[in-house]
Amino acid sequence: MTRPPALDGIRVLDLSRILAGPWCTQNLADLGADVIKIERPGVGDDTRAWGPPFLKDGQGVDTNESAYYLSANRNKRSVEADMATPQGAALIRELAAVSDILVENFKVGGLAKYGLDYASLKAINPRLIYCSVTGFGQDGPFARRPGYDFMIQGMGGLMSITGERDDLPGGGPQKAGVAVTDIVTGMYATVAILAALQERHRSGLGQHLDIALLDSHVALLANQNSNYFNSGVAPTRAGNAHQNVVPYQVFAASDGHLIVATGNESQYRAYCKAIGAPELGDDPRFATNRLRVTHREELVGRLAAIMRQGRRDDWIARLEAVGVPCGPINDIAQAFAHPQAQARQLRRDLPHPGGGVAPVTASPLRFSDSPVVYRRAPPLLGQHTEEVLREVLGKSPRAIAEFVSARLRQPDFPFTA
Repeated sequence: MTRPPALDGIRVLDLSRILAGPWCTQNLADLGADVIKIERPGVGDDTRAWGPPFLKDGQGVDTNESAYYLSANRNKRSVEADMATPQGAALIRELAAVSDILVENFKVGGLAKYGLDYASLKAINPRLIYCSVTGFGQDGPFARRPGYDFMIQGMGGLMSITGERDDLPGGGPQKAGVAVTDIVTGMYATVAILAALQERHRSGLGQHLDIALLDSHVALLANQNSNYFNSGVAPTRAGNAHQNVVPYQVFAASDGHLIVATGNESQYRAYCKAIGAPELGDDPRFATNRLRVTHREELVGRLAAIMRQGRRDDWIARLEAVGVPCGPINDIAQAFAHPQAQARQLRRDLPHPGGGVAPVTASPLRFSDSPVVYRRAPPLLGQHTEEVLREVLGKSPRAIAEFVSARLRQPDFPFTA
């Protein structure tokens, strides 16, 4: 018998939009938290309109729910509230008073005019963990500037090390194929929130978490930062090769491409034998990874000539047989069709209130006894407004009707990420 999800009983007030904040709150929702997403009346999260593609209803007709929005908002409840109005701001404060966590991604200082900044909400709920996700953090000369994934990929260094080498055809800066800065910022925000929850067990108090796209992005560069620190030379683009390990890259076969990733000396020697070149495994010039990096051009040239003579799947079979890490380069459809992805159920189909089903990517978090539960599809705009007012705040039917009927102006939200 399974136990309740890890964050069962935790309430999250989600004032974020786009991707970094919603990615964080979706993680918390997957772990069992009750996530209440506050959205602009009549408009909602900006990404609802970021299509095509859009979710199709039961008759195969496009709905107004974009695929982008669906990717980061499952397991949440949607409440329409206009924080620029006294009624909307008051409702959000009431919800903050009974919440454990608040996540927002407004410009620094943007919520103070609504009385929804950390200092204001701490006064009514000292246990509140308040997570601010911004482009550049709460201080520093760029603190009040907006930040977006693409620009941070450029400013933070990732595009200087991503893409083909400048001296080869197609060389030049390249962004990642997904909003990796937003995603990793959402993950760091999740980690920080979970740590703050644990600290609250000791202190009984919440705190303000300052999570920046730039900080998270720079941290993501990991060993490339360390390469720079210890050499004094900024790393450059290496295409599909590894900066510090050889051979660890893409090779062209006669009918496609494959990745070979030799992470240690035994794997390198096994690789050389498997491709019929044991002499390369015994050559003193290539005896260690350090020497192979030094003689990269010569070694890779010889390996590439051999690899071009065989078929991709034949090479993969040979290398897998001797324990050399390798694999094909799949498109996303092929990745989901892979038998391992099928066995792990990496696609989940959730019944959607608009008709049909909403396909979502499974959470990678697997628990033996308190698993992730896929409770609900990404919500329709305002789908749970009355439910939340009734169940969470104990509002009367009359009070709920008055709030829902009040269609006041929509604010100009100063979001950052």
